[in-house]
Amino acid sequence: MATIQLRIDSATKKSAKNILDKLGIDMSSAIKIYLKQIVINKGIPFKVITENGMTVGEEQEILKAVEEAEKGINVTKPMDPDEAIEYLKKL
Repeated sequence: MATIQLRIDSATKKSAKNILDKLGIDMSSAIKIYLKQIVINKGIPFKVITENGMTVGEEQEILKAVEEAEKGINVTKPMDPDEAIEYLKKL
């Protein structure tokens, strides 16, 4: 057996412990499950997201789109309501 030590802020530890307690799983068992799932999946067993609920790649795409829009790149003219309805019907 090996030992792992990790440091985490108190608020995260407390929040995770509260959730795990409701599930009936202790912290050590939860971490063991997580590590076993990394091995089984050959990587992180879930989508890693930021605080905004997006992946880092999705956030980068949005920032790129904002930058392009500010430069007038890949921007279409506004549609009047009739044009918008016709556009949506074609989708």
